[in-house]
Amino acid sequence: MLDILKDVTLDTALDCLKMLPFLFFAFLLLEAVEHHTSKKTDKILASSGKLGPLVGALLGCVPQCGFSVFAANLYSGGLIGLGTLIAVFLSTSDEAVIIMLSHPESKGEILKLIAVKVVIAIIFGYIIMLLEKKRPEPEKHVEDLCRDEHCGCHDEHGGILKPAVHHTVKIFGFLVLTVFVLNLVISLLGIDRISKLLLSDTVFQPFLSAIIGIIPNCASSIVLTELYLKGAISFASVISGLCMGAGAGLIVIFRENKNVKENIKIVSIMYACSVLSGIIVSFLPI
Repeated sequence: MLDILKDVTLDTALDCLKMLPFLFFAFLLLEAVEHHTSKKTDKILASSGKLGPLVGALLGCVPQCGFSVFAANLYSGGLIGLGTLIAVFLSTSDEAVIIMLSHPESKGEILKLIAVKVVIAIIFGYIIMLLEKKRPEPEKHVEDLCRDEHCGCHDEHGGILKPAVHHTVKIFGFLVLTVFVLNLVISLLGIDRISKLLLSDTVFQPFLSAIIGIIPNCASSIVLTELYLKGAISFASVISGLCMGAGAGLIVIFRENKNVKENIKIVSIMYACSVLSGIIVSFLPI
């Protein structure tokens, strides 16, 4: 057992240290883009109207959960509809794209993941937009809403280096823990047995992945991505889990929107859309 722990620790350290530069430069680039464009894109989302699901799906696919947080604020303030909110949430993958970027061998999967999730978000966003009831007039203006108060790491009066380092350290910590646990379990049980425990090759795996995705934290997207990259869950299942994973957006909905029944309805719709998407993707030649 001691030898296994030594091997797992060494493998985890080597794997994660190789990812560290990719993580930092990816977050640095994202912070630079967000620092210069966030106010414009936020107003675009708030004024998107009938193009809401399309715009929301495209903005939501940007790594991290910034747009899901702001979309939750906009929805709570009555500035966007449910279809646009769901489109942003379904398109959001939190840290999944960043983790994939740090695995050079998985770069070919990134565009496929983003494209599938954007299509899913657009389709369900417009379906929900057609079915939803008209909401009351907006209670707030976009200028009244703070985008980053729930993320706690963005300082629009400062530079991009500090938040980039903050994100890198935070995600690297989750990554080390996740990879260590997965490597240890794989060493003890084997990847085939883990896949069976996660209901591999069954229609029920997307249900399980979506439950993992409900966790409103970047840890869920990291776990799902690593499980997929290690072959423990299918592409359809990682789609299901990441569609459900709106990051801190779900936290903001429950904090800012006082209608608890409506919040539960949003989570239920998200779960149904995510599972259904996973099941449909499992039958497609993707």
